[in-house]
Formats: sequence, structure tokens, C-alpha cells
Amino acid sequence: MDKKIRVLVAKAGLDGHDRGAKVIAAALRDAGMEVIYTGLRQTPEMIVEAAIQEDVDVIGISILSGAHMTILPKIKNLMNEKGLDDVLLTGGGIIPEEDIKKLKDIGVGELFTPGASTKNIAGYIKEWRNNNPRKN
Repeated sequence: MDKKIRVLVAKAGLDGHDRGAKVIAAALRDAGMEVIYTGLRQTPEMIVEAAIQEDVDVIGISILSGAHMTILPKIKNLMNEKGLDDVLLTGGGIIPEEDIKKLKDIGVGELFTPGASTKNIAGYIKEWRNNNPRKN
């Protein structure tokens, strides 16, 4: 039996809108994944520490505050420092296309904008896992 994909869903920074994150968390659970939702106002350090403690495969960040060019690179740098090279950093929110390209260039995975299908998000994570199985 295959190990379930473990996903940490987090709201980073001062962004207080978590409805989308809760919808994504429920959709990923419905798709057969184990989901840990950290709640609102998480720092990059708190997110990476939770990812380590929970031994996740994926970190999904929901960000609507406009701080994506600060928060996502900080999380990615902390992941690199802590050896989380086999963990996918993905997410979504209100992120302009030019910023999405810059974030992907530093190793962030797919970023989903408002209106993205939850089926496509779950499919992306499953495809990533199938192409990048974690070393045990």
C-alpha cells in the first residue's frame, strides 16, 4: 500500500483570510492526502519547523497579502538550510505572472491563482509525488 502524501497547508504573514486555505485543505483530504493545517499568521520559521515535525512531502502556502516575494523565498531558503530538498513548496493566492516566474526560478513549484481548480491542484501534487518519490 502506498504511503499517503502528507501536505502542510499554511497561511503566512499577517494575511487573515483563510477560507481558501480551508477549501484547499478539504479538497486535498478528499483526494486521499493527509493534511495538516497550521492556521493563520505563521512565520516562515514556524512553517518550516512544522514541516519537519510533521515529516511532510509538500508545503502549500496560501498568501493573499502581496508579501509572496518576501515570504516564499524566505521559506525556500529555510527549507534549503534544513535539508528539505525533497519537499515540494507550492501554493497560491494573488500573485502576478511575472512574480510566479521569479519564484519558480528559485525552486518554488506551481503557484495557483484565484479560480484554480482544486482537482488540478490535487492532480499536480500527485503527479509531482509520482515523479519525485521521497527517499525513506
